[in-house]
Amino acid sequence: MDYKKVKAETTTITRDLRRFDKESGNIYQSLVVISRRANQITLEMKEELNNKLAEFASSTDNLEEIFENREQIEIAKFYEQLPKPSLIAVNEFLNGNIYSRIPEKEVK
Repeated sequence: MDYKKVKAETTTITRDLRRFDKESGNIYQSLVVISRRANQITLEMKEELNNKLAEFASSTDNLEEIFENREQIEIAKFYEQLPKPSLIAVNEFLNGNIYSRIPEKEVK
């Protein structure tokens, strides 16, 4: 996922709770869906960041030899400025970009 193009807010805003239970009929189910999606986004972002920072990993474990790398600092700043995964998930949910299903309801 390209997080540069995400239109989610970078700060917390007040939201209308009635918009959250339209899809599922239950606000708690909606929050579970949002939290699971936020966890998925967190894992994606963490994996992407680790892959980018793996290039800068040194083979020695000497604490005295820590070097500041300008590229590494820029990567860290980029990820710090991204919207939080929970805000991205809320944005996706409210825009209808998340598909969820409850297996118990499908069996009946």
